[in-house]
Amino acid sequence: MFRMQQSRSGNDLRFSLLILPGLRRAGMVVRLLMCSVLLLALTAISGKVSEAQAAGSTAGKHRAASSGAKGRNRSVRKKAALPAKARTPARGRRRGRAAAAAAAAGATAGAAAVASPATPATAITTNTKPELLPRCGFTEASRRHIFSRGVYVLDEETNTPLFERNADTVAPIASVTKLMTAIVWLDQKSLPMANRLEVTEDDLDNLKFTHSRLNVGASLSRADMLHIALMSSENRAAAAMSRDYPGGRPAFIAAMNARAQALGMPHTHFENGTGLSPENVSTPRELAELVKAANRYQLIRNDSLDKQKIINIGRGQLQYINSNRLIRYGQVNATVQKTGFINESGHNMVLRLLVHDRRPVIVTMLGSGTADGSRLDGVRIAKWLNCSLN
Repeated sequence: MFRMQQSRSGNDLRFSLLILPGLRRAGMVVRLLMCSVLLLALTAISGKVSEAQAAGSTAGKHRAASSGAKGRNRSVRKKAALPAKARTPARGRRRGRAAAAAAAAGATAGAAAVASPATPATAITTNTKPELLPRCGFTEASRRHIFSRGVYVLDEETNTPLFERNADTVAPIASVTKLMTAIVWLDQKSLPMANRLEVTEDDLDNLKFTHSRLNVGASLSRADMLHIALMSSENRAAAAMSRDYPGGRPAFIAAMNARAQALGMPHTHFENGTGLSPENVSTPRELAELVKAANRYQLIRNDSLDKQKIINIGRGQLQYINSNRLIRYGQVNATVQKTGFINESGHNMVLRLLVHDRRPVIVTMLGSGTADGSRLDGVRIAKWLNCSLN
């Protein structure tokens, strides 16, 4: 039994002596193999890492270059645009760009204008000559509906004739005469207007035998005589005024004709102060000068435009109204007016209108067949003026 144990232990010893060195050599080989494999793996990994680093550096360069360009673009836009808080919507920005372009174009045009020779002002001003316009009714057809045989319309502001019809034809002017009667009578040096003037036999109409409400012996103040002669075309009042003059009625008529010549009215002539004579003549064009002269007298302006007045005649009172229905009913705005009628002249009317309450236009009309025709002519012409003139 002891031998069996010895032999077994001997076998074990031999086994260890034979096997253990082999195992050691195998372990070393395994370790060498594992080290080789690990080294290969590390080499492969390091190669991939280097490739990845190289690719990353190249991409970084591209990104840096593109980001730099974008950064420069953004910096340029930031310089040209407003701060982010003050930026306008897209529509506002488009309008801003359009305005900037317009301003640039204006600046270019301004620079060109400075560089070029100065253009005379008269070369660029528009024609401001006033005229009556067809769109305002001033047509050939409407002109045919003017009843007056002689018409003259003058823009006093520019001295421009706006409409003429037989403007230089000499014709009787009837009671339009009373404007000149008032001018010459008021030109006397001392004329106490409150003093009374009596109607006499010399003031009666022995030419046409017209009627008057002023009976012989009626006593009126000079102011009232002038008032009803202009407002109501009272013939006996005008006759009394022409008699109430230094040198009497002949001197008064001579003064009327002299004043007409002085006003540049060579075709105008007077035979009496009432206008009842058909020898009291003028032209529509020359009557415009008479209207201008009459407008310089405050009393003539006031009295010719008054609508009605009660007159004390000494033995009672008389009420007078304006003989011009355009004035009496407020159909036109005027500063001076006068009407007139005898059979030889037809119905006449002169006006100094204020177009738009400020622009003076003189209208003279002679020879209408009826009083309504003369009135309608005045209304039609006033409409032309109000529409055509500023």
